Amino acid sequence: MAFDYFVVLAEMRTGSNLLESNLNAFDGIECHGELFNPGFINTPATERYRDVTLAQRDGDPWRLLNAVRAGGGRMVGFRLFHDHDRRIWDHVLADTACAKIVLTRNPLDSYVSRKIAAATNQWKLGDVKHRKQSRVAFDGAEFEAHLARLQATQIEIQRVLQTTGQSAFYIGYDDANDLSVLNGLARWLGVSARIADLPRALKKQNPEPLEQKLTNPQALPQALARIDRFDLTRTPNFEVRRGPLLPGIHAALSVPLLFLPMRGGPEGAVLDWMAAIDAIAPADLPHDFDQGRLEQWRRAHPGFRSFTVLRHPLRRAHAVFRNRVLTGDMQPVREHMTRLFDFRPEDGERAGFKAFLRFCDASLSGQTGLQPWPAFASQAANLEGYAQAVIPDLILREDDLTEDLATLGRRLGIRTPPAYVPEGDTGLAAVLDDEVRALARRAYRRDYEVFGFADL
Repeated sequence: MAFDYFVVLAEMRTGSNLLESNLNAFDGIECHGELFNPGFINTPATERYRDVTLAQRDGDPWRLLNAVRAGGGRMVGFRLFHDHDRRIWDHVLADTACAKIVLTRNPLDSYVSRKIAAATNQWKLGDVKHRKQSRVAFDGAEFEAHLARLQATQIEIQRVLQTTGQSAFYIGYDDANDLSVLNGLARWLGVSARIADLPRALKKQNPEPLEQKLTNPQALPQALARIDRFDLTRTPNFEVRRGPLLPGIHAALSVPLLFLPMRGGPEGAVLDWMAAIDAIAPADLPHDFDQGRLEQWRRAHPGFRSFTVLRHPLRRAHAVFRNRVLTGDMQPVREHMTRLFDFRPEDGERAGFKAFLRFCDASLSGQTGLQPWPAFASQAANLEGYAQAVIPDLILREDDLTEDLATLGRRLGIRTPPAYVPEGDTGLAAVLDDEVRALARRAYRRDYEVFGFADL
């Protein structure tokens, strides 16, 4: 069928800059970069593109999409990653007039490449003499989380294409410089032009063997051996199909107990209690689960209990704001708060917290280009995510943990369960007023309704 425009569905360090450069070598093709990156438009540090500002794009992404598509006479497109504006992601996947180019790369190569780029702050290379080198550490749990996210994205793309009767042009990283493949892609897009040579504007940044890029190559075999490789044909790429992302789950050491933490909740205090059962450090509790290891653990622990803990939405939001937003841990969130809700730290904690609650409301409603993170997503949504792999048989409340954890411990055969030590005061009372209560209820109306929370 004839397409009106195209999108390159890719991820960081999969070769999307290279593919864009090569596509733009065709007369009649125009790729406009990362138009819907939460932090910029088109290229880093660009805050206005086609007379559309960053704030205008965040408020109305269709305005930028229409401005780019209005070029006329050319096949126009852009690059889109899984964490870009969800409104545009959903739109282009469903739009049969949009050609989908799905770019993939060996996930281990993309993982290492991303770590090197972050270490050197060099995200693309035009002149080899300016190349920066660095060796990085391989982290098995981090790589598996990377792998799970890539696979989940690929499964989502495939599912939408199948249910809407569409097909995509799949291209691997190694084919992004293949002249025949690129000309075939142009033909598929309906562009008559062909190229005889590649532009060669970008250079491969890290051509060394994988082991030479790592400070701990000996960690690779053990980590890779744990990965189930029997689902390789699940999607048309080389990524292993994974279950839900489960590294946050922790198990007790000597009793059959699983804890499913809610980000932003009393996670640290509960892990301290679980570790105290065996007089160990929280870091020594079994964790780093994936679907396969979780199933193995459950089979090995018949009669196990699993639980999660709910925190009042207002307390949870304030804890995330104080412990992660104000500390600079959530820089993209701060940038969106500043751009959309006039966040200024010098205005004080109450004003800043109100800006954060307004941002959460907008993000959870799909009105920003930044998708909800687990720390500020609703607890109902986080619980649904866990339920894809394990449904907790106990949903406890933070206010009742002293009694409930003692009861849980005794049910598991612990004669004298350790005392639960609550987290310290977060200073919520100092910023609490009627407007804060109303903003929290509006942002987290689902948690208030589903779990029956009352106003503080």
